[in-house]
Amino acid sequence: MGTITFVSHDGEAHEAEIVEGDSLMQIATSNGVAGIDGDCGGECACGTCHVILDQEWLSRTGEQNPEELQMLDLTPEREVTSRLACQVRVTEAMDGMTVKLPEFQM
Repeated sequence: MGTITFVSHDGEAHEAEIVEGDSLMQIATSNGVAGIDGDCGGECACGTCHVILDQEWLSRTGEQNPEELQMLDLTPEREVTSRLACQVRVTEAMDGMTVKLPEFQM
């Protein structure tokens, strides 16, 4: 299995094993990654799992649905490569991916 690295806004890195088919949010919360709350349980209804990806990884995370885009519109730290971690299904192609966390979640 591969790994994904979650990096907090202040640079602290937390490496987690890939579980293919799980969401980025599930992997983060299962591994105690601080800064990913997932208050809605992955229903794309709260925005507390906002992550920022490097451009090179964005195409591997799938398409954004209208609900995700609407939630991200409410996020003050939104960037072009922002995603909700609950909406990204992990695959082996994401081995080595780095996921940045904003300073604040909604």
